Amino acid sequence: MASIGITAGMKIGMLASRSGLPVKTLRYYEDLGLLPAIGRSEGGYRLFAEESLRRLEFIRRLKTLGLSLEEIQGCLAVHDAGDLPCGDIEIQLGRQIERIDGQIKELRQLRTELKELLAGWQSDPAKDDEVICPNLHV
Repeated sequence: MASIGITAGMKIGMLASRSGLPVKTLRYYEDLGLLPAIGRSEGGYRLFAEESLRRLEFIRRLKTLGLSLEEIQGCLAVHDAGDLPCGDIEIQLGRQIERIDGQIKELRQLRTELKELLAGWQSDPAKDDEVICPNLHV
């Protein structure tokens, strides 16, 4: 006979419905250790605690801030060990800002290159069988 805590759990389909995430995503998160099941029903279905909804919101929020699942997993490991992961999250968010700054720099360089390319663009270049588009200089 299953214990009261396990019978009180929700099946993955219910968790998917309540969280708005696909069952496939929840299984993936479980496989990665991001979303632990609290047990299995008598029929063998995974069961999840109500707390799983808060955990999924936490994962979703950190993903929207650009953190990887691996980075999120590290923050959850700190939480699961009984500590607040705020310091770890602060470090990860600082790293994310650095990544964004790098992307902005790369995008500015690309924008400059595109503007230079378009500044010399010929709308009707001479046909050259050696190149696909003479304007691209490749």
